[in-house]
Amino acid sequence: MAAQELARWTRFAAKGGVGRCTATVDCVAREIGDLMFLKDDEITVLMQLPESGYYLGFCEGVVGRFSGADVKFHGKLKRPIMAKRGS
Repeated sequence: MAAQELARWTRFAAKGGVGRCTATVDCVAREIGDLMFLKDDEITVLMQLPESGYYLGFCEGVVGRFSGADVKFHGKLKRPIMAKRGS
Protein backbone atom coordinates (compact mmCIF):
# COMPACT_ATOMS: atom_id res chain seq x y z
CA MET A 1 0.00 0.00 0.00
CA ALA A 2 1.35 3.40 -0.95
CA ALA A 3 2.30 5.76 1.89
CA GLN A 4 -0.30 8.35 0.83
CA GLU A 5 -3.10 5.75 0.79
CA LEU A 6 -1.98 4.37 4.17
CA ALA A 7 -2.04 7.89 5.63
CA ARG A 8 -5.58 8.42 4.30
CA TRP A 9 -6.83 5.15 5.85
CA THR A 10 -5.08 5.96 9.14
CA ARG A 11 -6.85 9.34 9.33
CA PHE A 12 -10.18 7.65 8.55
CA ALA A 13 -9.54 5.06 11.29
CA ALA A 14 -8.83 7.85 13.79
CA LYS A 15 -12.33 9.18 13.02
CA GLY A 16 -13.86 5.76 13.78
CA GLY A 17 -14.08 4.29 10.27
CA VAL A 18 -17.45 2.69 9.50
CA GLY A 19 -17.54 0.66 12.69
CA ARG A 20 -15.67 -1.38 15.25
CA CYS A 21 -15.23 -5.02 16.08
CA THR A 22 -13.33 -7.26 18.49
CA ALA A 23 -11.24 -10.25 17.42
CA THR A 24 -12.63 -13.58 18.62
CA VAL A 25 -9.51 -15.57 17.60
CA ASP A 26 -5.82 -15.01 16.91
CA CYS A 27 -5.31 -14.37 13.20
CA VAL A 28 -1.94 -14.62 11.43
CA ALA A 29 -1.48 -12.80 8.13
CA ARG A 30 -1.16 -15.45 5.40
CA GLU A 31 -0.86 -13.14 2.40
CA ILE A 32 0.43 -9.64 1.75
CA GLY A 33 -2.35 -7.25 2.67
CA ASP A 34 -3.88 -9.43 5.40
CA LEU A 35 -4.41 -7.94 8.87
CA MET A 36 -2.79 -9.76 11.78
CA PHE A 37 -4.40 -9.52 15.22
CA LEU A 38 -4.80 -11.35 18.53
CA LYS A 39 -7.96 -12.42 20.30
CA ASP A 40 -9.67 -9.48 22.03
CA ASP A 41 -7.86 -6.87 19.87
CA GLU A 42 -10.07 -3.95 18.86
CA ILE A 43 -10.27 -3.41 15.09
CA THR A 44 -11.60 -0.30 13.36
CA VAL A 45 -13.54 -1.33 10.25
CA LEU A 46 -12.67 0.87 7.28
CA MET A 47 -14.84 -0.68 4.58
CA GLN A 48 -16.52 -3.87 3.41
CA LEU A 49 -14.59 -5.45 0.54
CA PRO A 50 -16.16 -6.83 -2.65
CA GLU A 51 -15.21 -10.35 -1.52
CA SER A 52 -18.08 -11.77 0.50
CA GLY A 53 -17.39 -11.68 4.24
CA TYR A 54 -14.14 -9.69 4.07
CA TYR A 55 -13.38 -6.22 5.38
CA LEU A 56 -10.56 -3.70 5.41
CA GLY A 57 -9.54 -2.84 8.95
CA PHE A 58 -7.07 -0.94 11.12
CA CYS A 59 -5.41 -2.51 14.16
CA GLU A 60 -2.23 -1.52 16.04
CA GLY A 61 -1.23 0.98 13.34
CA VAL A 62 -1.63 -1.52 10.48
CA VAL A 63 -4.21 -1.56 7.67
CA GLY A 64 -5.23 -4.87 6.12
CA ARG A 65 -8.02 -7.21 5.13
CA PHE A 66 -9.69 -9.64 7.51
CA SER A 67 -12.56 -12.12 7.59
CA GLY A 68 -15.77 -11.15 9.34
CA ALA A 69 -15.92 -14.72 10.69
CA ASP A 70 -12.94 -13.95 12.97
CA VAL A 71 -14.50 -10.98 14.76
CA LYS A 72 -17.59 -9.83 16.64
CA PHE A 73 -19.00 -6.56 15.34
CA HIS A 74 -20.12 -3.95 17.90
CA GLY A 75 -23.17 -3.02 15.89
CA LYS A 76 -24.32 -2.25 12.40
CA LEU A 77 -21.66 -0.72 10.16
CA LYS A 78 -22.19 2.84 8.97
CA ARG A 79 -22.55 3.54 5.28
CA PRO A 80 -19.42 5.29 4.04
CA ILE A 81 -19.85 8.80 2.68
CA MET A 82 -17.65 9.49 -0.27
CA ALA A 83 -16.54 13.11 -0.36
CA LYS A 84 -14.43 14.80 -2.99
CA ARG A 85 -11.95 17.42 -1.97
CA GLY A 86 -11.54 20.60 -3.94
CA SER A 87 -8.17 21.20 -5.54
